[in-house]
Amino acid sequence: MALNPQYEIIGKGFVSTYYALFDDPNQRHSLVTMYNAESSFMTFEGQQIQGSAKIAEKLQSLTFQKISRAITAIDSQPMFDGGVLINVLGRLQTDEDQPHAYTQTFVLKPIGTSFFVQHDVFRLALHDLA
Repeated sequence: MALNPQYEIIGKGFVSTYYALFDDPNQRHSLVTMYNAESSFMTFEGQQIQGSAKIAEKLQSLTFQKISRAITAIDSQPMFDGGVLINVLGRLQTDEDQPHAYTQTFVLKPIGTSFFVQHDVFRLALHDLA
C-alpha cells in the first residue's frame, strides 16, 4: 500500500470528530466504534488497555462532565501501510479543575475505505518539580 496523500486532511478531520464525541459525556460511549475489538491499544495516563470493550470501559469510567479544550497543533504523517500518525498538542480543563497541557497520539490503521484507531496514547503534561 502507498502513502496516503490526504494524511493532513484525514488527521484534522479525525481529531475534530474524535474530540466532538469525547467532549460530550452523552456521546463519549460512541467512540468505541472507532476502535478494533482486539487490535486497538490505548495508553491513558500510563494505564495500558487493549481491545475496544476495555477501552470503552475506560472511557465510560471518566467522571468529568465538562471539558474546555484548546488545540495548539495537529501534526500528521503518512504511514507506509496507508495509515496516518497523528499527534495533538493542546490544553484542556475538566469541570472546575486547573487547566493542563496535554499530548495525544493516534495511529489510524486503514481497513477497507475507512480507518480504525490502532494506537491511542494520552498524557497530561504534568511535571513533578519538587
